[in-house]
Formats: sequence, structure tokens, C-alpha cells
Amino acid sequence: MTLTDKEVSMLEKKAEEIRETIINMLVAAGSGHTAGPLGLADIFAAFYFHILTHDPRNPDWEGRDRLLLSNGHTVPARYAAMAHAGYFPVAECLTLRKFGSRLQGHPERLRLPGLETTSGPLGSGLSQAAGTAYALRMDGKKNRVYCMMSDGEQEEGNTWEAAMFSGKYALSNLTAVMDRNNIQIDGMTEEVMPLEPIADKYRAFNWHVLEVNGNDIAAFITKVEEAKAIYEKPTLIIAHTIPGKGVPEIEFDYRWHGKPPTKEEGKRFLKEIRTLGGRVPGDYA
Repeated sequence: MTLTDKEVSMLEKKAEEIRETIINMLVAAGSGHTAGPLGLADIFAAFYFHILTHDPRNPDWEGRDRLLLSNGHTVPARYAAMAHAGYFPVAECLTLRKFGSRLQGHPERLRLPGLETTSGPLGSGLSQAAGTAYALRMDGKKNRVYCMMSDGEQEEGNTWEAAMFSGKYALSNLTAVMDRNNIQIDGMTEEVMPLEPIADKYRAFNWHVLEVNGNDIAAFITKVEEAKAIYEKPTLIIAHTIPGKGVPEIEFDYRWHGKPPTKEEGKRFLKEIRTLGGRVPGDYA
């Protein structure tokens, strides 16, 4: 399905709103991760405003698609997308990481309706997604399962056990999306623990592998649609994203993996995001 220019523009605006909300959340929290969430804003805008079959008013609806977040530290992007989609008030985003908040630094399923899993330890999400996809197929359900995961967690052995399982059972209802931003907390992935050739590795485990610019919303949606047409194996979409996307001064800087902006930096980052989005700062909050 080809997106119209109007639809693409709407999704890009949503991604910009998500980025602004991420910055506001992190400044209010005084802690959290900046680079990854900013890089994933386009993908989460695509999921919550176009791809997913879901109902914000009924988060536990049985007919919903399942979106599992394995790299839980990037959850500010998901919280922001959920809020703008209507799961909870956008103002609640400012409670990120506060004592008693539903929006913890890593997602907790029992705190917030709409979360499928609790995540924190990297490397577990693909196993959880594979089990979910297998169970849905056993029950004859047509729901699709999506697993968002990082590139750094491909260093975890549990991920490859899940890849083997998914390939063996040809879980065509499972689409994994790897955030290939090339950074992790200690540096660049290829310096910490080289991952390449990552696409060939998944193909060897009987996966259909696609690659895309993860910051191009229309291109990403096209790849997700292609994944739906693959009936004999699971699909991995390697989404090449820019960590810190929208704030040029921190893009590709691994030091912003787990660093929040100060209040002054936040004001400057918001201005950059709005300027790149084609708006005069202050057009809307």
C-alpha cells in the first residue's frame, strides 16, 4: 500500500512530536537514555499511527497486534508514541522515572496497560516474542507479533536461541526490527563486539532479512508490508537509524546512549528539532 504525501507528512509530524516529548520527559526525569529513543521516533510513529492493529481505549483487546520492546532502555520513545496515540495523557510523560509513576525507566507490564512485557535485561525480547507468536499460531490467531530490539543485544546468546527457535518453527507471524544504530553504552558496536555480517547470520537461521533506512517512515512501512507477505519464515528488518536523530550536535555520539539533557540543553535540543521540522520554535508545545 502506497502512502500519500499527506499521510507521510502526518507521520513525520507525529515523529517530531514524539521527539519533543522525549526531550521534555528526560529533562523532567533528570536521567534516562537520549540517543536511542530519538533515533526510534520515526519507527514508533509508524507503528502506533499506521502499522499496528490496536485500540488505545482497549489496550488488552484480543485482536491487537503485539509489539514487544526488547531494548527496554529506549522506552521513552514508546511512552511518547503511546501518549500521543491516546493510551494516556501526554502530560503524564513528565512523570518518567518518578517514584510511583507508571512510566518507569524500563517498561513494567503490570504498571501500564498497553505494554506486552516487562523488559530491562537485554537479549530476552526475541525469545518472548517467539513464544508469543508460537502460542498465537497454536490458537489459530491471525495477530501479528513485532519485536523491537537493539543491535548491541545481538551480543547476547539468548537472542540466538530465539532466532533458532523462530527459524525452526517458521514463525511467519513474527517480524523483528533491529535498531542498527551502531552504538552501545561503551562505544561503537563494531569496536565492542563486531556483529557483521549480521544479515547473513539471520539468513543462516532461516530468516527472511530486509534492510531499510529506519528514519524514512514511508520506506520502513513498505518493508513491514513486505514482511507480511512472507509466509514460510520469520522476518528481520534491519533498520539503520541515526542515534540522536533530530539533534545534529549529538547524532552518532555514543556518549548520549544513557545520558539525559540538562534543562538548558533540552531547550536547545527542542529548538533544533523544531527547526529541522520546518517550524518556528514555539509554534506548539
